[in-house]
Amino acid sequence: MSLEKAIEMPRYSPAVEEFVRRFQLQLPASAPAKVTGKRQAAVLIPIICREQPTLLLTRRSDRLRKHAGQVAFPGGAVDASDSSIIFTALREAQEEVAIPYGDVNVLGTLAPLDSSTGFQVTPVVGLLPVDVPLHPCEDEVAELFEMPLEEAFNLSRYHPLDIHRAGTHHRVYLSWYQQQFVWGLTAAIIRRLAEQIRA
Repeated sequence: MSLEKAIEMPRYSPAVEEFVRRFQLQLPASAPAKVTGKRQAAVLIPIICREQPTLLLTRRSDRLRKHAGQVAFPGGAVDASDSSIIFTALREAQEEVAIPYGDVNVLGTLAPLDSSTGFQVTPVVGLLPVDVPLHPCEDEVAELFEMPLEEAFNLSRYHPLDIHRAGTHHRVYLSWYQQQFVWGLTAAIIRRLAEQIRA
């Protein structure tokens, strides 16, 4: 039996295959901004492989001390026992949404971004099957929702807002999807992925 026949490769819709091809072959349109964050964190960008693929997003619990009620990707700080930044993203996704490690087909990472709380955050892009079990942790996640990639990657939906604080200029992006307000680091990550795919 040949190696090709021995390995069962997932079958994806044409839209998912096109996304994978563009992600793996295209370089970012420009060099990423200098990253200054000291503490390491990671988020998983979960893409559900529907006929028309979607981004899986969470709305954080209103009871959390930080970023309560905000739209986010599953993720968090690197633990000392984590073997890699990718492992951190997978561990956090399992803790927050119960996504099994083995159900994530990791495609790679985006360049790290700085968060407003001093973390250097690495986004990890992963594909999920349509039937992946999702069970949000009630202590951390208020709800889950999906945004079609086609809508998420429409750069015109992100509106810039310039903020000047402590002598430093910051640009944040604001967007809405249905009743959800998507902004800050989450919007910046989606825009960066969209720019890479369109390059």
